[in-house]
Amino acid sequence: MSFSDKKLTEVGGESLKKSKKKQKKDDAWRPEGPRDPFAMLDSLPEKKQQEIQRALHLFSLGPSLPKTLQQAMKHTYRFWETQPVPRLNDNITSHGPIKEDEINVRKEPYSLPKGFSWATLDLSSPTLEELCNLLNENYMEEDDNTIRFNFSLEYLQWALQPPNWLAQWHCAVRVDTNKKLVGFIAAVPVDKRMVQVKFLCVHKKLRLKRMTPVLIREVTRRANQLGIRQAVYTAGIVLPTPLSSCRYWHRPLNTRKMMEVNYPGLRKNMNLHRARKFNHLPEATKTKGLRPMTKKDVVGIHSLLQTNSSKFHLRPILSLQEVEHWLLPRENVIDTYVVEGDDGTLTDVVSFYSVSSKVLNHPVHTDVKAAHLLYVASSATDLADLMEDTVILKDVDVFSALDVMDNKNFLEKIKFSVSDRSLHYYLYNWACPKMKFLTK
Repeated sequence: MSFSDKKLTEVGGESLKKSKKKQKKDDAWRPEGPRDPFAMLDSLPEKKQQEIQRALHLFSLGPSLPKTLQQAMKHTYRFWETQPVPRLNDNITSHGPIKEDEINVRKEPYSLPKGFSWATLDLSSPTLEELCNLLNENYMEEDDNTIRFNFSLEYLQWALQPPNWLAQWHCAVRVDTNKKLVGFIAAVPVDKRMVQVKFLCVHKKLRLKRMTPVLIREVTRRANQLGIRQAVYTAGIVLPTPLSSCRYWHRPLNTRKMMEVNYPGLRKNMNLHRARKFNHLPEATKTKGLRPMTKKDVVGIHSLLQTNSSKFHLRPILSLQEVEHWLLPRENVIDTYVVEGDDGTLTDVVSFYSVSSKVLNHPVHTDVKAAHLLYVASSATDLADLMEDTVILKDVDVFSALDVMDNKNFLEKIKFSVSDRSLHYYLYNWACPKMKFLTK
């Protein structure tokens, strides 16, 4: 070894010693044991968190979840093959429960992966805030993770606490070490014999632990404890087996904003000037007698909805208390308008709920305010005229609807555009022929 090589080795060795000393000094400040992955993620800048969440979303929700019937026919449903639901290739011609025998209800909750425990949410603050954060960060978003629901506390109270709601049907999962809320599923009563399952949500980083089937089994067990054997639910993916399917339609009201955030379902063949001209709306409503709902309208609305829904195969049977809960206006949650005739009789009703979405990684816009059609029943006013008045009543960026019930009669007339997103309706433990039209 030459003198210069020896000198370099000595210098390099000295640098290595100093580096090791510095590393040892830095390590002294680190807590013992493995670092909490949730804390590590939270410590990163927001943009980096969103990049990681987008990658996790693509890996955990990618091609494994079919969005078309053709994809579903090639998919293996390990969990749903164990459940009382119709198979994809079944040809059903009659109505009735799939599992008729008396169910032996399991007394103990289902087992969770090690390190997690069940919790029942009472939806009071701050628990409601925890649920809101879980859903807003992990519930549903577009495939590119650029637009995500941003539920409000008031909206969740309205959606999860209808008449006869039960706290034990709000099933949650927490981490044992820090009690962080990482999973949720809810059932709400829709009839004495049935529940509606909604808000199934698992934290993005836990979706590979197959926690979703356990959540479904547990909420089923809790409903079975009270003798309820059937459920209704919806999903944007194809599971065994859709009772019916529909598409989302959107009517932009803030055209520039919707184009700038590339909102799904908008017409792609228009520039901004043409799109604004195409989507122009009148300044004022034209339907005589149109006014906001009040509590005294509950009986009249109940009658209107029952008469209108009798045309459809699947429909809600609402009590007066449920009409009041679901339709009576609440600020930034639910709006309902009625048309009152000259004799004081209610002839029409239309309602829509409000849910904002968070826009990620956009230089200008941070949110999208949306209204979603809930119920509409018309006996005296042209449906297209009533809906055109409706879309200008609320100061939002976009108005959305599904092509169910009579909605197809007005969607194209008042310039809604169809998106590529579908919504599928399902019944649990009930077989019946597929339906072309149904209610929300």
